[in-house]
Amino acid sequence: MTPPVAKLTLGRSWRTAFALDFAGLINSLHFGFEHWRKPAPILKRYTCSNRRTKMVSKVNGLSSLSNPLATVEQLSNSSSSLDGVPPSLESSVRYAGLQITQAAGILLRLPQEIVAQAMVIFTRFYIGSEGGSFRVNGAKDVSAASVYIAAKLSADPRTTRSICNVYAYLTSGPTRQAFPDPPAHDPESYFLSEGGYHSARALLLQTETFILRTLSFDTKVVIPHHLALTYLQTLGVLPSVPSSTSRELASRTLGHLNLALFSPQLLYVTHQPMTLAVAAIYLAAREVGVKLPSGEWWEVFDVDREELGFLVVALKSCEGWIKAESEKWHDGSCPLTVDEINLEIMGRS
Repeated sequence: MTPPVAKLTLGRSWRTAFALDFAGLINSLHFGFEHWRKPAPILKRYTCSNRRTKMVSKVNGLSSLSNPLATVEQLSNSSSSLDGVPPSLESSVRYAGLQITQAAGILLRLPQEIVAQAMVIFTRFYIGSEGGSFRVNGAKDVSAASVYIAAKLSADPRTTRSICNVYAYLTSGPTRQAFPDPPAHDPESYFLSEGGYHSARALLLQTETFILRTLSFDTKVVIPHHLALTYLQTLGVLPSVPSSTSRELASRTLGHLNLALFSPQLLYVTHQPMTLAVAAIYLAAREVGVKLPSGEWWEVFDVDREELGFLVVALKSCEGWIKAESEKWHDGSCPLTVDEINLEIMGRS
């Protein structure tokens, strides 16, 4: 029922032209107070589906802490697989794209929050049959556009020239083969001419358009790092004057969250930030030896035992999987462009 609205009486003298209907005003105030006194539900979920994502949000002020999550159908059918990219190669190219995104953020001196948002945007773009394909949109180009979008939406944007220069450096031969610790080499190997810059800039802006259209302009990314620190304080294990143990606990928690950005299970597009934060805290506390409150404390943060167990196992497996991927492509030959991916697929056939 729509509450009564205060009315304006028009067409009379100036003294009564803006007189309020006080009865309507009282009713409005009464409705507002009654609505405020109603007990709000503890948790209420709703879904809002478009052609790309399934938004799972929370009301009562928690919607700002939720991310759009991928559906089961989107996870099982990607455009890359439909275009003939093997699942193992798809995972490797995704990891290489995330790796170069992280490296670009470091060279651009972006905060980790912005870099993490760019990595999530990169991951979202390639999800689902209506998403991007590695055989159509190269990982390098999508990585650069994701960094550009994430930085543009923040208070610390970067110019197109800076991004193009950084990616020209990262994809040059000696740098790519020795990533992440490239040797000093001739600057001419990654020099970007004026004509090359304008071509790279046009491709960057075109890829940005593809990403925004594919994601339906839904570039919202909530990072769980701040939530994790808040949860640590709530649990009483991160005092205002931190000790060496609490510092180690916070460091390991944030480290697990950063490592989860590379996870083959795509944790940042399948689980909400609060669940990731709780799982990282649980695992870090076990590693450091910090005793957390007794009982099922994770339920306070709306995380059940089954989901917590899955995330802890997934976080523990990330390091081993990343090590295996690094050894597989130790020479920096993982394809990052459309032509390189096509050549790799032709070589495997």
